[in-house]
Parts: sequence; structure tokens; C-alpha cells
Amino acid sequence: MQKQQYQVAIIIINYNSSEFTTKCIESVLAHTSKKLSYKIIVVDNASELKDYNLLKSAISLLDQDSVALYRSRFNTGFGGGNMHGVQFANSKYYLFLNNDTLMINDPIKHCFDFMEATPDAAACGPQIEDEYGNKQISFDHFSNFSREIFGKRFVETLWNKPNRQKEYKTPIAIDYVNGSFMFFKAQDFDAVGGFDTNIFLYYEESDICYRLKKKCRKTYFLPSATYTHYQGQSINKTKMPIAIKIELKTSMFYVIRKNRGYIHYQLLRLVFIIRYGLTSIIKPKYFKLFLRILIGLPLGKSLKQSQVIEA
Repeated sequence: MQKQQYQVAIIIINYNSSEFTTKCIESVLAHTSKKLSYKIIVVDNASELKDYNLLKSAISLLDQDSVALYRSRFNTGFGGGNMHGVQFANSKYYLFLNNDTLMINDPIKHCFDFMEATPDAAACGPQIEDEYGNKQISFDHFSNFSREIFGKRFVETLWNKPNRQKEYKTPIAIDYVNGSFMFFKAQDFDAVGGFDTNIFLYYEESDICYRLKKKCRKTYFLPSATYTHYQGQSINKTKMPIAIKIELKTSMFYVIRKNRGYIHYQLLRLVFIIRYGLTSIIKPKYFKLFLRILIGLPLGKSLKQSQVIEA
């Protein structure tokens, strides 16, 4: 058994955004308690060589004992990139951190202290603020027929789920936290196999927290810990390219079929065939999405299949 060397492995993925990654690393170094032993593991997910070299140069000027950079020649997506980083982690906890985030009030130490004091917790995440200091929705509910057809408010009312719009003062158990900051007990994360690398983008956090819940391990939202997430750098769902919308639905249906079963998947797909068939009459750009749903949204047509191996 490998000897434990540090308390937290902080895994950050870079993909053609070295400036954000560098600022994120600097933020972690500046706003994380010195009482905590940690290692920042940066995975470059097959960025253009120019961006990778900029990142490599920036990291060389930082604390070399705390930061390590690894390059993947293949863009494996969110889950795959993070799993690439896990193999270099030797810690009690894993933090999967988006590169477009900044630490505010030492959220990493907050999460560490909470997890140490909470035996049934497998994962947790803090309160998100946007770049203007406004609080953002920081957790969500698992996807199923009710949520996708009737909406999240319906699920909250019918199943007595926590209200995503409410301001909480104390930690609460929820379905899953936002993927931009996910803090796991390594033992629990490892026990369920980590992120499902069949998924290229979206729904990875929902999937793993669902698998943890099936093993009676809980995920918590911590309102007292905060961090900034540059929401403007993430894709706006209302202005998403149709290819990204297709990828979103591909991941959603994959996770639903995997975790909810074939009948659940087929019933929801039938509703979406009707929904997007009608939508595409008014908005022709949705016709490609309609056709993909019609054939079952196969993973073989995911954006993952179009990635190439870089030199």
C-alpha cells in the first residue's frame, strides 16, 4: 500500500485556457491554509502546443513543491482528464477543480474540516459566486423522467428535495454538487471506480454522486465555504452550438439508461422525440438533435470520437 504523502490532491484540467489555469493555481496557493498538506495536479488535456508551453512556463515560476503538470496527448474530456490526474494523486481526499475558479475564504480547508468531522460524507461542494459576487445555484437534483418533463421545482415539491434557490446557513445533504468544485474522500471515490470515462462532457458529477448514494454515501452542500466561478467562461446553454446541445443530451440519456434502466430511458426518449420533432419545425437548427434522439443518442457519435492524438 502506497504511503500517504498529503491530505488533498487538487486536480485541475487545462484545455487551451492557460491564463485561467494559472490564475486558478495562484488563487489556491494564496488562499489555502498552510496547515493543510496538498498537491496541485494540473492535467493539460491535449491543448494546442502554444497554450501548453505558456502554462508550463507559468508553472515553472510557481511553488514547484506544490504544483505538478502532466500532459495528455488526447482530449479525454472532463471525466477522463480528471481520471488521468487521479493516477498521480497520493492523498486522503481529491478535489476536482475547474480552472475558471478562484478561491474566496479558504474553501478547501472548509471542505477538509467538514469531511473529517462527517463520517457519512463521501463528497461535498461550496457555495458558488459569480465574478460580481452574486450567489449562484451550487447543487442540483438527479436526472429522471419527472425532472426532465415537469421541471426541478416540481421535483422539489413532490419529493421534498432541497430548494436550489434558497439560501442555506448550515450544510445540507443533496443529490450532487456543481462539477466546478467537487471534494471527495478518496476511499469512496475509488470504491465506485471514479468518473465514468464513457462520458465526454456533462453529467459526470450527477453520475458519480448517484453511484455513491446507492452505497449509502452522502453528498453535502456547504454554504459557509465560497469560491468564484467565472460563469461567463462556461457555455451559456441558451447560446450553445447545436453540437454541444447534442453532446449534453447524449450524456444525459446515457446516465439515465445506466442508472434508471431501459424502460425509463425509452419513455423519456419518446417524449423528447415528440418535443424536438415539433421544436425543429419552428427552429430547424434542432433537427440534428431530433435525428440524434431518434436513433437513441449513441455514445459512438459523441464528440469524444472526433478527438485526435496530438504530437
